[in-house]
Amino acid sequence: MNRLKLIRYLFALLMICLMAGISEWLAEPEILFPEMAALVFGFWVIDKKIWTVRRPMLVLLMTICALFGVLLVRYSTLPLLANIALSFVFTSFCLSITRSTLIPITSASMLPVMLGTTSLIYPLSVFMMCILLVSGQWLLERSKLRQVIIFETKKGPYKHSPMQWASLLLTLLLISFIPLSIGKLYFIVPPLVVMFIEFSSSSAGFRNRPVQVYFLMLISAILGTLSQYYLHTRLGLPLAYTVLFLFAGLFLLFEMVDKPFAPACAIALVPMIIPQNDLLSYPFQVAIGTGVFLFAAMFFFLKCYRWKRTHLMVCFVPDFIRSRLDRPNRDARETV
Repeated sequence: MNRLKLIRYLFALLMICLMAGISEWLAEPEILFPEMAALVFGFWVIDKKIWTVRRPMLVLLMTICALFGVLLVRYSTLPLLANIALSFVFTSFCLSITRSTLIPITSASMLPVMLGTTSLIYPLSVFMMCILLVSGQWLLERSKLRQVIIFETKKGPYKHSPMQWASLLLTLLLISFIPLSIGKLYFIVPPLVVMFIEFSSSSAGFRNRPVQVYFLMLISAILGTLSQYYLHTRLGLPLAYTVLFLFAGLFLLFEMVDKPFAPACAIALVPMIIPQNDLLSYPFQVAIGTGVFLFAAMFFFLKCYRWKRTHLMVCFVPDFIRSRLDRPNRDARETV
């Protein structure tokens, strides 16, 4: 790891811990927004463009979508599944008219719907944190700690058409029906929905590593759960320090696998805001939910059944196994 990236990691840790510390200090769990961890990682640590969006538009979209989710909880009398559908339609409409790829706004709107958040502190905190997010990115670029990302004025075809948004919504509702019927909300926790939408795009760079993404999401859920249960609940460690140890370990994991995945940051932070009696079941629900969403994205949207055998091998067989499978062929060619 180079020095500049290490500095960006440290700033990201500081931002996430600050969010957790203020949330605990003010006794306002609405301030702890899991998707912000993914945004900080994507906009500060990763030295390339992850989402196509201008800084003012990022603040506007995230705030409006967070406010829309709270207003849905406050004033909609529809069932939870219908409110999730309305939230999804609203965020997909926002993305379409702005031609942005800032998929995390889906989580900003859906999270209060799923958790029943009615406090306006939530959209206010999202607004404030987004201001810090874009200001921090600007400062990192000005200080040459991060590569300057040039926003493209000439935009090509938008990758999510209205028909694809409709297909994504239908698939989401079908997947959500059973978990919501039995009260297991974390099968469809919003960061998993973000992952599903991201993965459904044929241009997604990580579409060729679904197995690695699956285990990153699962390990992140386990690390978040263990940190919350043992460090914060059992040992009484302040939330800021708990989050510090959690993300130090998670960032180290990202460096070890050399293929980070921003939604995993949000998945790791969710255990800090859910009821304690749901905590230990959270990784199991994430494990199943991640598998279902990845299968739906790969099969129905990327149509992986049409891929060549070599492409499937790259996607679904880990590197260390592929290297062992390839070695006999290489040895045979060398002896001939």
